[in-house]
Amino acid sequence: MITNTIRRATVFASYKANKFLIFDRNILQKMAQTKAKVGDKISENLYFGLLNNNEEEPKKITAGEIFKGKKVILFGIPGAFTSVCSSKHLPQFVENFDKFKTKGIDTIACTAVNDPYVLREWANALKTDSKVLMLSDGELSFHCALGLTQNLPFAGERGLRFSMFVDDCIIKLLNVENPGPLNYKTSGPENMLKQLGELEKK
Repeated sequence: MITNTIRRATVFASYKANKFLIFDRNILQKMAQTKAKVGDKISENLYFGLLNNNEEEPKKITAGEIFKGKKVILFGIPGAFTSVCSSKHLPQFVENFDKFKTKGIDTIACTAVNDPYVLREWANALKTDSKVLMLSDGELSFHCALGLTQNLPFAGERGLRFSMFVDDCIIKLLNVENPGPLNYKTSGPENMLKQLGELEKK
């Protein structure tokens, strides 16, 4: 019975309150059935891990701290140090930083199902100069809550590639790519800037 239980519960384990919490794949799939959509409010209680360059330990930052009363561009990637994410997605948002600022965006943030240490090293390797807030969702809580997960060969449960514009916790724009690590058509900064311009005209 114990063996069968271990086999069923394989997605990931997170260390919290001195206990390992094992998540059954069926539970995660049910959590991911409801996809986020424009008009949805992001729960302020969701949280990420954050590790700045001058810090030794990651800290918790809530969605409320990130989104409440702010205009935020959040984009998600399947994984740090992967091909499209490193050659296009993150660098292009860094390159367009000033354009987003002229649109009144307070924060540009990136999230991935990686630990905070990996995201910090990746940001430093790509010389983002702190223009992008790197948010770790190593426990998959944010991605599962919004239904933005996928299962990738050799990588397991990961986040879908996406971009969203969030205004005071409300999703105003949302672009979600088809599953797979290489799909990159609608979630880039150029499309988001175009959509922000169209939104301003309404």
